[in-house]
Amino acid sequence: MADENFPGTSPATPSVDPATDALVVAEPAAQDDAKRNAGQFAREEASKLLGQASDKARSFADTGKDRATGALDEFSTLMRDAAASVDDKLGEQYGAYARSAADQISGFAESLRGKQVDDLLEDARGFVKKSPAVAVGVAAGVGFVLARLLKSGLDAAGDLADKGDTGSTKA
Repeated sequence: MADENFPGTSPATPSVDPATDALVVAEPAAQDDAKRNAGQFAREEASKLLGQASDKARSFADTGKDRATGALDEFSTLMRDAAASVDDKLGEQYGAYARSAADQISGFAESLRGKQVDDLLEDARGFVKKSPAVAVGVAAGVGFVLARLLKSGLDAAGDLADKGDTGSTKA
């Protein structure tokens, strides 16, 4: 009964030693160490991958923040330029509103520019905790606008593809 296990013991797993091509029986303690080492290696690799993904996401968020602040600056400049036209057509009071809105947008862009992504995320978490209904409304509005932008972009791309790919003109 060579295959029989005694109580309190586990069977050893045979393997081949590559140096000598001899059959080697590994001890259960060695197998447990190997499993622990493999588990530790897997945890370390997962941690590295998580760190890389986090760095990449932070990089994308920084790029997005830079683009958003640039767009806000451009929009506030357009509002200031339009304020003179509003003064002429509707009156100086309404032009002042346009300039005030431009100043608010510019100030918001500056506050975004001065904060780190982590600070912005913490501010967003605090806002959602303080005003969940408003946060849901804002998210729905942003989703609606994004859906409309995507749809209009896809429709425009489809129109260009119809004109360019077939080479024919529509009647």
